[in-house]
Amino acid sequence: MLNGSYCGPSPLPGTLLAHWNFDPVLIAGLIGLMLLGRSMPLMERRYLLGAVAALAVAFVSPLCALSVALFSARAVHHLLLVGVAAPLLAAAAGRRVRVGMATGLAAGTASLWLWHVPALYDAALADKALYWAMQVTLLAGAWAFWRAVFVAAPAVAAAGIAGGAAQMGMLGAILSFAPRPLYASHLATTVPYGMGPLGDQQLAGLLMWVVGLLPYAVAAGWLGRRGWHRLSPGVPT
Repeated sequence: MLNGSYCGPSPLPGTLLAHWNFDPVLIAGLIGLMLLGRSMPLMERRYLLGAVAALAVAFVSPLCALSVALFSARAVHHLLLVGVAAPLLAAAAGRRVRVGMATGLAAGTASLWLWHVPALYDAALADKALYWAMQVTLLAGAWAFWRAVFVAAPAVAAAGIAGGAAQMGMLGAILSFAPRPLYASHLATTVPYGMGPLGDQQLAGLLMWVVGLLPYAVAAGWLGRRGWHRLSPGVPT
């Protein structure tokens, strides 16, 4: 079923560390992304390099292969995209691009929930073109959300962060409390890792419900700090 999987077949635990992905097109894309930062201001370049590092962990490291076996690893993979790479890429854009909060929140929510529809998720893991459609839309939707947060007025940004956290937590809760496994792709791949597919799915939901909310907490802290400095102009940033 997974012969078309971009990350290859489901690995066994003993061979996992050998499953690095050195796809030349992927590597060239990551290098090209790094080169884009040469003319950026220092802080924006650092954000860009951080995003490239997160993307390398997601797609080059053995996490890519592990995400074929475990839905919980796929959750980590998705969280790297939407909660680490996307906000760093959004921050790297400086003040040059503006996205409305309604548009950003809708894009981020729709892309995340769409690809967790079981039929679409299973299809994406079995087809390389759909797989990359999933990755690109997840990253683009999350980028739009975080871009909107970074350029919005404080009250609007706070509402957006709350909305983003709510939809992430709700999806995590649904996965945690579902009474049966939802994704056929992982029905026969989790046992070598010492868990059944339902336990794996519950772990994925917990990761999204708890770990997935950390970027929103960081963003809320950043927003509060920005507001504090605006009220206290004599305090150094």
